Amino acid sequence: MMSIRQRREIRATEVSEDFPAQEENVKLENKLPSGCTSRRLWKILSLTIGGTIALCIGLLTSVYLATLHENDLWFSNIKEVEREISFRTECGLYYSYYKQMLQAPTLVQGFHGLIYDNKTESMKTINLLQRMNIYQEVFLSILYRVLPIQKYLEPVYFYIYTLFGLQAIYVTALYITSWLLSGTWLSGLLAAFWYVTNRIDTTRVEFTIPLRENWALPFFAIQIAAITYFLRPNLQPLSARLTLLAIFISTFLFSLTWQFNQFMMLMQALVLFTLDSLDMLPAVKATWLYGIQITSLLLVCILQFFNSMILGSLLISFNLSVFIARKLQKNLKTGSFLNRLGKLLLHLFMVLCLTLFLNNIIKKILNLKSDEHIFKFLKAKFGLGATRDFDANLYLCEEAFGLLPFNTFGRLSDTLLFYAYVFVLSITVTVAFVVAFHNLSDSTSQQSVGKTEKGTVNLKPETAYNLIHTILFGFLALSTMRMKYLWTSHMCVFASFGLCSPEIWELLLKSVHLYNPKRFWPGMMDELSELREFYDPDTVELMNWINSNTPRKAVFAGSMQLLAGVKLCTGRTLTNHPHYEDSSLRERTRAVYQIYAKRAPEEVHALLRSFGTDYVILEDSICYEQRHHRGCRLRDLLDIANGHMMDGPGENDPDLKPADHPRFCEEIKRNLPPYVAHFTRVFQNKTFHVYKLSRNK
Repeated sequence: MMSIRQRREIRATEVSEDFPAQEENVKLENKLPSGCTSRRLWKILSLTIGGTIALCIGLLTSVYLATLHENDLWFSNIKEVEREISFRTECGLYYSYYKQMLQAPTLVQGFHGLIYDNKTESMKTINLLQRMNIYQEVFLSILYRVLPIQKYLEPVYFYIYTLFGLQAIYVTALYITSWLLSGTWLSGLLAAFWYVTNRIDTTRVEFTIPLRENWALPFFAIQIAAITYFLRPNLQPLSARLTLLAIFISTFLFSLTWQFNQFMMLMQALVLFTLDSLDMLPAVKATWLYGIQITSLLLVCILQFFNSMILGSLLISFNLSVFIARKLQKNLKTGSFLNRLGKLLLHLFMVLCLTLFLNNIIKKILNLKSDEHIFKFLKAKFGLGATRDFDANLYLCEEAFGLLPFNTFGRLSDTLLFYAYVFVLSITVTVAFVVAFHNLSDSTSQQSVGKTEKGTVNLKPETAYNLIHTILFGFLALSTMRMKYLWTSHMCVFASFGLCSPEIWELLLKSVHLYNPKRFWPGMMDELSELREFYDPDTVELMNWINSNTPRKAVFAGSMQLLAGVKLCTGRTLTNHPHYEDSSLRERTRAVYQIYAKRAPEEVHALLRSFGTDYVILEDSICYEQRHHRGCRLRDLLDIANGHMMDGPGENDPDLKPADHPRFCEEIKRNLPPYVAHFTRVFQNKTFHVYKLSRNK
């Protein structure tokens, strides 16, 4: 079993000048000599200092996370196979394609191997560039080949340093977003500080390096910063065009690097729709952003060889529906309060119906089923009907897809982040309600968004966008723990922005009784000084055995997570893998997982041989799993899907029946004749059992 143990002794952006005057510097500016030149010099000095700090903070964060990764695994000292095993589950699968491109004799052959891959899924040739978001591995492998660094930097270090370098960009983008919202780089400094001190809840890059979100979220942060700037009123035409270009590039790269891009951008589209409907955002700017989302997805669709899952995304259907509803429903923003409210509800209903209609039509035309498991999961998660669907239950029983644990708020409160966030959120939500009511009630004139008469409450478009953004992504994080990293990083931005206004600082200074040194220095030095190492001898022994004792073209079956490591460390062909966004692969995985169900040996053998399997790997940690509660263990999910009663004390649904055969993974170890006739054990250690399949029927 993989573990991290205590280490033994050694074994042999520059920001645009369109920033408004910073309110917190008013008193200091009054002390400077009067005149335009002095103010301009102070502004340039402030931008220079703030920009320099942003770059330094980003680089320091990158070095900090890289140091934690080294300290945790002793990465520089462990063997190459151990380094590869440390890329867990799908992380190893993605890294294997980077390794495959580097091992190809030429780039053309490397591309050909990805487009016509027959090792990721046995007895099938698939286009990996179409199925998976791995262009980043392709790009990185090309860079490594081209740059003169092979003598100085190993491929694995080039890969992980690139990811840690992206974290520098990520933190810098958060810093700039907070700076843009507040008008002071002190706010950005506080946002970066909170991001690092709440590392456990803001990032997991140091132990899941190749994960798609670690590639995508830095570009997502850049996009949010660019949108925040774009929504400011009175931008110069050149500034607006350059900002739109930055939004397009960051949106495209975000979409290209993560398969869940469409769902995150759908949340963004809902933010734009809400603000546009409430007159809190210029309609023309919302239209530009809708168009950029659609264009980016279509470009990614082309690069992914017309991936049908992208064409059938809810985002494209929703954005098109908004455009159609606008054309059909004229004068949406005129009339009395009740009249406008009625129009708004009708507009919402029309967009919803059009979205579902268009999406259903597109999926029927394309015969699209790749994302149906996601909707089954959502239906079951929110109690819209019980399900015995194996794929939906597989997600439901994973902690990462459960509700956000309550102790998360305790950790965020230890650094005062959560207290500050709730305080700022409560104020801005109240102001947003007042502004929305005022906009819907204003039937006499069409005022410019972001401008109100003197004395009235105002909420800037960029602030309104970030407010609705943090609320919607907060709901997403609360419902699905894995998505918390989208929320907590933006929480740092939003809380720091709110606290860096003069009025709130005065309130904060009156609350000195909350001061606690640990809240502002939460064990960072302790983390840096704790030295551990990667330790997984059973998996290392398994990978070495496979490399030494099986043919290069052998086909392996087993759990998705383990097979990703087999692909990376040995290059053998797989029956299934963790990239679950394909309906035929999900069916294949259910069939392979019958090795942990109550099935006859000849049935299991026939299923495995139908995928060309030569060897099957059984894991005791799955066969005798105790981590999940009864009903959520993998063997229980298989029993329910097969109509069999579950093991152990507890209730079963009345229609479940006792199985005709014992559990395969347990019974095969007894070496009884029906099993020996089909399976021969060829490797065994404390964790894994490998069996070779006979070729006779």
